[in-house]
Amino acid sequence: MGRVVSVAACALNQWALDFEGNAERILRSISIAKSKGARYRLGPELEICGYGCADHYYESDTLLHSFQVLAKLLESPATQDIICDVGMPLMHRNVRYNCRVIFLNKKILLIRPKLSLANTGNYRELRWFTPWNKARHVEEYLLPRIIQEVTGQDTVPFGDAVLATKDTCLGTEICEELWAPNSPHIEMGLDGVEIFTNSSGSHHVLRKAHTRVDLVNSATAKNGGIYILSNQKGCDGDRLYYDGCAMISMNGEIVAQGSQFSLDDVEVLVATLDLEDVRSYRAEISSRNLAASKVNPFPRIKVNFALSYSDDLAVPICVPIQWKHHSPEEEICLGPACWLWDYLRRSKQAGFLLPLSGGIDSSATACIVYSMCHQVCLAVKNGNAEVLADARKIVHDETYIPEDPREFCKLVFTTCYMASENSSQDTRNRAKLLAEQIGSYHINLNIDAAVKAIVGIFSMVTGRTPCFSVYGGSSRENLALQNVQARVRMVLAYLFAQLTLWTRGMPGGLLVLGSANVDESLRGYFTKYDCSSADINPIGGISKTDLKNFIQYCIENFHLTALRSIMAAPPTAELEPLVDGQVSQTDEADMGMTYAELSIYGKLRKIAKAGPYSMFYKLINLWKEICTPREVASKVKHFFRMYSVNRHKMTTLTPSYHAENYSPDDNRFDLRPFLYNTTWSWQFRCIDNQVNILSFSDVLI
Repeated sequence: MGRVVSVAACALNQWALDFEGNAERILRSISIAKSKGARYRLGPELEICGYGCADHYYESDTLLHSFQVLAKLLESPATQDIICDVGMPLMHRNVRYNCRVIFLNKKILLIRPKLSLANTGNYRELRWFTPWNKARHVEEYLLPRIIQEVTGQDTVPFGDAVLATKDTCLGTEICEELWAPNSPHIEMGLDGVEIFTNSSGSHHVLRKAHTRVDLVNSATAKNGGIYILSNQKGCDGDRLYYDGCAMISMNGEIVAQGSQFSLDDVEVLVATLDLEDVRSYRAEISSRNLAASKVNPFPRIKVNFALSYSDDLAVPICVPIQWKHHSPEEEICLGPACWLWDYLRRSKQAGFLLPLSGGIDSSATACIVYSMCHQVCLAVKNGNAEVLADARKIVHDETYIPEDPREFCKLVFTTCYMASENSSQDTRNRAKLLAEQIGSYHINLNIDAAVKAIVGIFSMVTGRTPCFSVYGGSSRENLALQNVQARVRMVLAYLFAQLTLWTRGMPGGLLVLGSANVDESLRGYFTKYDCSSADINPIGGISKTDLKNFIQYCIENFHLTALRSIMAAPPTAELEPLVDGQVSQTDEADMGMTYAELSIYGKLRKIAKAGPYSMFYKLINLWKEICTPREVASKVKHFFRMYSVNRHKMTTLTPSYHAENYSPDDNRFDLRPFLYNTTWSWQFRCIDNQVNILSFSDVLI
């Protein structure tokens, strides 16, 4: 009857500038889509070159190699008899665009440039691309010779158009266009487009998936239609983890859901749907039909091809399903673990080294590595040959099969407790027990000799010996002595990362993991060039509150009983002398604020765009039951004073997994000065004036 269509959405683990690997994954996804009966295949945004090319987009080589891959795709037998929709950058009349290239049987049907560019947060598309601002306008694009020789075409349509096949009409959106207030699917749907496609480069943020699902469902709930979303997955070379979630929705309901976190490089989601369900859904929406009668039509590219088969009576149709969301704790368990695996295998290192202090942050990092080992073993058990091959390369054993997460952890993960005279036996025991339970290769060492040697050099040169404040030293001496300990640990971490495997008779080196959380980075509560300085940090974008919940999740799901005592202990840096053998220093006392308060400050500063005065204004209402306006003012001033004094530390912040929208990462997400007037004289005066007004009002009342 020609009413049932099969369409495919792909999630691919592409890697910036890995043209060889990217092409292979694209071709494999097309072959899988065809084998599942799909007649249309949609891939992620900029999948040919990889989304994260950044300033490499300026290079003509990136455009050249993208066209070379496109030629390879056009020539491949795998791309025959299926409409292929791939993403790449190209230049039209000396302007660079982010495009979809849609082709069928060695003929390019349409090049569709992106209309709305993502330019907030981590996205900088306007730096490299120009949006196509000519609505419903099509021009001729002159193909390069390498493509002309394959297609036999000199020019092809370029612009804002839709495809009209023999049985339906398809319209394209690219990532940000779904999130825009005037999304193209609105008027495309009014103009009779029945299938909307969206190729995305959307990264993971905690608690973000539901927003993406809601947007896709709402795109067709009011207007009817089929919505197909493809997304990149994995770490493609920087701080972001693209979290897949390929999906297909019809008439406001999800009919196919892809995974959010997995180690599969290629995932293909296929749905078979009845076009008549779209038409009948639309038929009874009178407001939609009235609007459709007045819509300005899109240019239609006619395609002599059908997405349906003539005999489809016995074809099973997909039915709506309930989207299965991960909890935030599951997201922390899986997202950073997958990111670490991609980083490890692509960097060609032999594993990780983590300074394990016995506190919540480093323990959470250790649990994420343990989760990675679980994911590797599960993927191998499920027949993932690529993961098996990568694991064998990492451990340098062509016969090895990772079956036990603890055994694999022993091979790829080294933990190191770096004790000083200020360390307690409790934290030493906690670190040792956790290492035993996850299976890491654990080292205990003492840093006192190195610390005394460095302080001794200072004393020999200056004739002065600094003391901790408990022994009569000044605050400057106290802080300097803490920093020496912290920085010695960084030096030793890198030494052991380079040579530990050598001492064990194993090849390769280790990546050093950092474990400073997002709240400590925001406050600047760490020593510059200490153990927070590492190669990568899987928890640098996660709040202390979420990490505590994650630790509880690991207790329940991984049965790591060592974490119970870690959860119960107050967070401490253990850099000041013990009192009667017990820890006297705590993080929250040192910071002058709680971690819960820090999370609130962080969200107001970044997400709510609040400066000191606006933050004070919001908090006097939020905390009116627990704080006076004067107390709120004191807290806000203290936060901004400490934040601005320590902002310079963000310039050397270890690359961290991006998980929170209030991250202070200044690489490209949170662009701020690092030399502030830390008195904030004008801003604080405005706060003081408001406090005086409120206090006077209270007196009158």
